[in-house]
Amino acid sequence: MLYRKLGKTGEKVSILGFGCMRLPTLDGSHDRIDEPLATEMLHHAIDHGVNYIDTAYPYHAASPTEGGMSEIFIGNALKNGYREKVNLATKLPIWLVQSREDMDRYLNEQLQRLQTDHIDFYLLHGINQRFWEILKEFDVFEFLDSAIEDGRIKYAGFSFHDEFKVFREVVNSYNWSFCQIQYNYMDEEFQAGKAGLKYVNDKGLGTIIMEPLRGGCLTKNIPDDIQAIWNEAEVKRSPAEWALRFLWDKPEVDVVLSGMSNMEQVRENLEISKEGYPDTLRESEKDLIHKVRDAYKERVHISCTSCNYCMPCPSNVNIPLNLSLLNDVYMYRHIDKPAENYFHLSGRKMSAGYCTECGECGEKCTQHLPIKEFLKEAVETFEK
Repeated sequence: MLYRKLGKTGEKVSILGFGCMRLPTLDGSHDRIDEPLATEMLHHAIDHGVNYIDTAYPYHAASPTEGGMSEIFIGNALKNGYREKVNLATKLPIWLVQSREDMDRYLNEQLQRLQTDHIDFYLLHGINQRFWEILKEFDVFEFLDSAIEDGRIKYAGFSFHDEFKVFREVVNSYNWSFCQIQYNYMDEEFQAGKAGLKYVNDKGLGTIIMEPLRGGCLTKNIPDDIQAIWNEAEVKRSPAEWALRFLWDKPEVDVVLSGMSNMEQVRENLEISKEGYPDTLRESEKDLIHKVRDAYKERVHISCTSCNYCMPCPSNVNIPLNLSLLNDVYMYRHIDKPAENYFHLSGRKMSAGYCTECGECGEKCTQHLPIKEFLKEAVETFEK
């Protein structure tokens, strides 16, 4: 396993992190983890050098407003010496916080669920502008300072889902140790994106990458025209290897999280990680990746530019993100990942199902898109 220093923390972390959001389940029930198989997978990864384990309060829950089974599973799986071998990361469910006291309550509950006396890397989960304002009102900075001081958490960070200007504001607001952003070869201009990656690197923050494969969208149901482009490569690689090598090629990236669901994926990712050195892709290979990206973008269903003129929505629907999730279904011919994201949007009452059809968004849209109809399509697609 290869390791990199996580920003100014100086901690040596494995370039491959184990994301515990998509563990194998039983009977198709998201909240019933196949514990024997998942434990075997986690132990195999740790035994082969993975030392960054990422979970969160709602992972493997029946509803995003409930505590999930992932943290409980991790607490059991890291017994018998495995806890001491890893850096453990989990996240504060910021959408459930309604007071300063709630922050302590959730952290203390998570410590119990994880059966540990401290969290190595503690994140504010899924920051966007709306929840950021609420957190500041409840004095989140004092909470983080006190949790570090009393030893419940070692390093403070955040995961992020909003525009770069919000990202920059959040980064500049506190002495963070690290951050977690969505990044892959399709999302260089999405949310924090390439600009955000450079911004935090210049400030010495460690960088954790989530959604390197877009929840499997870049590795499953590969269209023939996309596969034909991959086949042009002199060195043959799987779609997963191309996506991971694209990220590890960047010196600014410290850890790439992979939400592995079976042992085959664990073994494949461990093997790929052996070649995860920075600055090793040739220019011709980078050009090939960009060619694949452009081919995917030609499949766009809705020509939304995410200009946000339709926002804010009176019903708090995140219109651009709902349209983006619908686009993903058309672009990648794969519904699992966008449906998962829609599930979490619904938990925060920001999904298309909360649209009241007031029509205000259509009047503001600079592209003159029939937004109401697309939101109806999103409901039909994801809420069946």
